[in-house]
Amino acid sequence: QVALVESGGGLVQAGGSLRLSCAASGRTFMSNTMAWFRQAPGKEREFVSGISWTVGAATYTFYADSIKGRFTIARDNAKIMVYLQMNSLKPEDTAHYYCAAARSQILQTTVAVQADRYDYWGQGTQVTVSA
Repeated sequence: QVALVESGGGLVQAGGSLRLSCAASGRTFMSNTMAWFRQAPGKEREFVSGISWTVGAATYTFYADSIKGRFTIARDNAKIMVYLQMNSLKPEDTAHYYCAAARSQILQTTVAVQADRYDYWGQGTQVTVSA
């Protein structure tokens, strides 16, 4: 059974920082593409950032325009974890953040932003940014 577990959410003032973590587990877990999505109350789930890699080759990162320059995605293959460093947080970043993983590698931004391309999802972690 594959499981994704997010952590690191919380309440922070505008301008502050948080780092989200996503831990993947499961004997059958194999993924070269993981991503973060978020969903605010009353809104649809939206893509935030993604990372796609091949061992010994390039790593690709994808970012939504709304967070570009403020958020950074990174991975730790040894621990099978993905991180989202969020700086200069704004009240509009308030949402439930979800980690996702795809069985098939994704190399295009236009594909990475599509939630239905991902096969595994975590329960999410809440991020609240106060003004």
